[in-house]
Amino acid sequence: MEKGIVRRVVNRVLGKLARVAPGATSLRPWLHKLRGVQINGHVFIGDDVYLENEFPECVRLEDGAQINLRSTIIAHTRGSGQVVIEKNVLVGACSVIIGPVDATLTIGDGSVIGAGSIITTNVPPQTLVGPEKMKTYARVTVPFTMTTSYLDFRKGLRPVNVAEKPAKSPTGATPTSPATKPADGE
Repeated sequence: MEKGIVRRVVNRVLGKLARVAPGATSLRPWLHKLRGVQINGHVFIGDDVYLENEFPECVRLEDGAQINLRSTIIAHTRGSGQVVIEKNVLVGACSVIIGPVDATLTIGDGSVIGAGSIITTNVPPQTLVGPEKMKTYARVTVPFTMTTSYLDFRKGLRPVNVAEKPAKSPTGATPTSPATKPADGE
């Protein structure tokens, strides 16, 4: 699938334009079709969506597919594969879908990919998937400010022991979560 330099440049220019142009259901899909993305039917492509630059023809969006804000679809990792987003799939904001080499990754009909998901394997039809909930890794004793060195920040990290974890309120929120912080001016 080697392309000439002119085609590669045109694909990149059209791809950049599609990321910022208006028209989530009109202009953006049309620009991606010009690049070679296979679009079958009426689709929604949100702002700043990155669809495969090197092999746009390896991405297929079926009717009703919605790719939301700042999501990324990559159809190659050291060689091309394919990514197929089937009918009526919703890909939540800031999701990343990475296709395998010499294989097809398929997001099945009617599936919903939760915001912030990283997808590297097939998703069955009519399935809701999402990222795991937040995990605490360490307690920060040296804030990572603009003037803090990475080494000093790392030295300031402390393991989180079960006894140190903040207690949850009856609503499930911790004292440091936004749900329990007072709003500005309160």
